Amino acid sequence: MVSVSVRDNNVDQALKVLKKKMQREGLFREMKLRRHYEKPSEKKAREQSEATRRSRKMDRKRKERDGF
Repeated sequence: MVSVSVRDNNVDQALKVLKKKMQREGLFREMKLRRHYEKPSEKKAREQSEATRRSRKMDRKRKERDGF
């Protein structure tokens, strides 16, 4: 559960903090995915491509950190 307290009637700042927390939690992404039904085969293909993308990104960061 994401919650934000409003200080000094500063609603704009509280909204900014709320959006940042929701982004970190992945709620926007989940809402986008749940907007339409996703077939199990499509879900599997999407998850595999995301895993590949994460793996490549980790490899790039590891090589950069090791000095290649």
